[in-house]
Amino acid sequence: MTTTRIAMWSCPRTVSTALLRSFSNRPDTVGVDEPLYAHYLATSGKQHPMRENVLASQSQDWSKVVERVLLAPVDKPIQFVKHMAHHLEGGVDSSFAMAPNMVNFFLIRNPREMLPSLFKDIGPLERFDTGFGRQLELYKRLKEEGRCAAVVDSTELLANPEGMLRSICAAVGIDFDPCMLQWEAGEHACYGVWAPAWYSKVLTSTEFRAHQPKTDTFPAELEALREWATGIYQELSAERLHAA
Repeated sequence: MTTTRIAMWSCPRTVSTALLRSFSNRPDTVGVDEPLYAHYLATSGKQHPMRENVLASQSQDWSKVVERVLLAPVDKPIQFVKHMAHHLEGGVDSSFAMAPNMVNFFLIRNPREMLPSLFKDIGPLERFDTGFGRQLELYKRLKEEGRCAAVVDSTELLANPEGMLRSICAAVGIDFDPCMLQWEAGEHACYGVWAPAWYSKVLTSTEFRAHQPKTDTFPAELEALREWATGIYQELSAERLHAA
């Protein structure tokens, strides 16, 4: 069986888990949740919630993850992998993203909206915590290799889930399935062991929820980071898909 491998490269707080759940609701798809997370925690030293559980649940060797998960045989026609782009930190060679049957897309969100949420979750932020730099780096590499890569703005996805899902499916070369629009609440086999710490909203969801614009005052200590991230966001956003 030839497997279509879809790699979604996200920055944090972008409804990426809901999109993983959406794709995993397809009977022809196996979902994979952040397979490089243990590698990232081990190499960065970041003290994330459930750190020890994450380290024990996955290989901390990125090359073994590529061999045993990302390029390993799959018993369904489609493999959908939710990646956090900042998990490429720590010496990961992203050449696997160029595999013949691998298609990539990028999930972004305006830094004005995602940075305060991320700051609340993990505390003081550095550039690499946002994933924007790694997104742009990989996007440019794919372009140089002649590999078309789509960009999806999560706000537009929430504004029109069906239209954007149709556009995403067309971009990655698969048919849209209406079952992607609704799912059962609760745990799912595709979720990582860290779901109890991070997925409270998704665990109670049954569909994509409407976007709620941020109205709180933006933290002054994040202004410099926002300025840097916004430049990358705008560069990627210029290439984004629109709803079908």
